Amino acid sequence: MSQQILAAVEKSSLREDVPQFQIGDTVDVHTRILEGDKERIQLFSGTVIARSGSGSRANFTVRRIVAGEGVERKFPLHSPRIAKVDVKRSGVVRRSKLYYLRDRVGKSVRLRQRRATTEDNGAG
Repeated sequence: MSQQILAAVEKSSLREDVPQFQIGDTVDVHTRILEGDKERIQLFSGTVIARSGSGSRANFTVRRIVAGEGVERKFPLHSPRIAKVDVKRSGVVRRSKLYYLRDRVGKSVRLRQRRATTEDNGAG
């Protein structure tokens, strides 16, 4: 009974337009930033190295290299502060968490690109 009540309350805070991306994808996360009374969109682009949680508590972690230093940021998937998530490149991975990328530098950080199939690009 209590699980049903929690699910009903949680359903009101879920987004209908959940972005579709996977671990290993290179994404641009458009975040709404409030500065005083103005609102602007800030971009954070990098590789999705982890997804965790479920329902309204779902998070994803994006990693990028800035000035030779690794920067990771966790985003709530259903947050109204996330304007949109653009998938720039899809990577081929065989793990659900890519924490091993933290130890890598240079070209070894890159992942192999996933080839588009006929279902993905609509042809066929």
